[in-house]
Amino acid sequence: MSKTVGLWTRFLVLPAIALCFIESQAVKGEGYKFTSTTIVNKSFSGGQDTYPTRKVTVCGTDILPVIDNCASQYQETFVNTQLPIADRLLLNSPQEKILAQSPAEVKQGRQVSLNGRTFRVAWSQQPQGATSTNVRTWIADVGFMQTAGVELLNSGNATKQPVQWFSQSQTDGLAVRLTAQHRYLDITDFAIKAGWQLSIEDNTLKISTQPARLAGIRQGQQEWGDRIVLDLDRPTFWQVNYVEAPSKTPTPTPKDTPDDPTKPTATKPGTPLTQEWLIAVDAQLDPTLVARTFAPGKYLTSLKVESSGSQTKIRVNVPLGWRPLVFTLGNRDRLIVDIRPDSLIERDILWAPGLRWRQQYRNLGTSRFPVVWLEVNPRQPGVKIRPILSNPPADTGTAPLLATAELSNVAAAINAGFFNRIERLALGAIRRDNRWLSGPILNRGAIAWNDNGEIKIGRLSLQETLITAKGERLAIAHLNSAYTQAGIGRYTSEWGGTYTPFSDGEIIVTVQNGKVISQSAGGPSKKTSFPIPANGYLLTLRSNQTAANQMPIGTNLSLESTAVPADFNRYPYILGGGPVLVQNSQIFLDAKAEGFSDAYVKQTAIRSVVGTTATGNLLIVAIHNRAGGSGPTFAEIAQIMQQMGAVDALNFDGGSSTSLYLGGQLLDRPAQTAARVHNGLGVFIQP
Repeated sequence: MSKTVGLWTRFLVLPAIALCFIESQAVKGEGYKFTSTTIVNKSFSGGQDTYPTRKVTVCGTDILPVIDNCASQYQETFVNTQLPIADRLLLNSPQEKILAQSPAEVKQGRQVSLNGRTFRVAWSQQPQGATSTNVRTWIADVGFMQTAGVELLNSGNATKQPVQWFSQSQTDGLAVRLTAQHRYLDITDFAIKAGWQLSIEDNTLKISTQPARLAGIRQGQQEWGDRIVLDLDRPTFWQVNYVEAPSKTPTPTPKDTPDDPTKPTATKPGTPLTQEWLIAVDAQLDPTLVARTFAPGKYLTSLKVESSGSQTKIRVNVPLGWRPLVFTLGNRDRLIVDIRPDSLIERDILWAPGLRWRQQYRNLGTSRFPVVWLEVNPRQPGVKIRPILSNPPADTGTAPLLATAELSNVAAAINAGFFNRIERLALGAIRRDNRWLSGPILNRGAIAWNDNGEIKIGRLSLQETLITAKGERLAIAHLNSAYTQAGIGRYTSEWGGTYTPFSDGEIIVTVQNGKVISQSAGGPSKKTSFPIPANGYLLTLRSNQTAANQMPIGTNLSLESTAVPADFNRYPYILGGGPVLVQNSQIFLDAKAEGFSDAYVKQTAIRSVVGTTATGNLLIVAIHNRAGGSGPTFAEIAQIMQQMGAVDALNFDGGSSTSLYLGGQLLDRPAQTAARVHNGLGVFIQP
């Protein structure tokens, strides 16, 4: 077979820069093709490399179902796998470093075209060796699974990934190549075996299959639910799409808004609660099936089949909160669609040294909870854990975790602490490199760690005291916090360059080099910004005129600051959440003691949780709605974490915020349903 060494080009999507235009010439091979490339300069116009936006998200083979009441308007187009991410991410997409390869030897991009439909998935192509003409094609594993329908099988070997696609399998595993952000699989030989054709056009890897035909559709009922069998004449690509509901007439937001907008809200008695999903199959529908009608099933509310050229769309309506379980069978190629309450595919994959991906049902009484988690060994060389922000270096801002993770160049992440959705500021502890970006509040739970692999989970407060030259001691209520109450707040340069009062009538005291240099009236809230000195801090006095009298201009001040418990002082990295769930392997749950309301404590919701094991590993966990029912309570997630072997465990922000990210994609839910978040916990990998 003729093979060609490809040339590489990578560009930032910035206006008025030169891009590289790739002219492709096909070099036909054995069942597929690579392309040789000629690179010429071509001016870029339009300001950014745009991606098509769609209102239907390809969710892959095992993302858990959720419904978002805040969904935007429905549009009848289906091609993109991800909701649009922040413009700045497209403008600042980090470039991954490919080890032991020079730029002239590697081609890479972030788009894959499958039979003409484009998805956001990372890929690269490079020679097998420095002088080899054996070009290998690599594709990010999770994106490959979610868009092509290739199943990732369980594996305890981080260097090999077994896969299955209809009758095509590679049980000995595809070769794995790890970068800072992605885990790439070498699909070169698998593509030959499967009869795929591969080519490259600009930053897009194009993969095509021989035209397939959908010859039959069969229905049946099982004890557990409904089964739909799609009979194909050959293997083909397929995706599962979450379809947004049509927008409704806006209604006033209830005063007691649920923590989890993905849960169904109360409706009139007798109103069916269903969700539409779409299975897109790259196969031409047999003409005899075009006009066929299909009966509802045990749980299946409706089944509709649409023909769209070389693609067939299977629409299913299922109970709200469910999703179809879709998988392939070979030796007569079939696509199976099961409608059942327990749709999670269980997994156990050693994704990288020190990072294991797990999916499993956890049973509590008669309830079965789908749990997706990552187990991280913080002592593994090359593994680092850090707080990540949505808009670094500023503390203000929110973004989908998908965008924040890509911007931060992490391999894995989960949403973390609470935040004010209006002000887009943290409400709880964020400490990075021993600097408090946001101070703890309300003695809530937090997780702290260092680079030696030590992790601590417990309730945390920060005790700060100002001491005047006269020996007067003034307690500071909060440090760099958007949580406001009467007393003294302190704001440093870690907060930003300025502070704008949150409430009317604050008194702003400027302290520079340990001395009060000014006092100013803050005026109305959110009106005037006051500069924060780099060699000092601001004090804001809320309903506290007495303190102002104790700190006239010229007063020398000293500061005492310590975490409580003091053991937290030795950890450079801290993220706040709450409530604490497990301590010393025992359930340790008192949400009201951490300032959570009765209404919040009683809610059921999807949850994000972190915990530690007896071996010192970190568990990063997303717990979704029980099979056929609502999400877990705090008591239930505490039991689940205890069952999973957690010695200590902490709740993070949950509901629509819950998002678990790995290798460029969300594992636990359609990205379209995930809310914007302020911060997260990121896992960095240095291969």
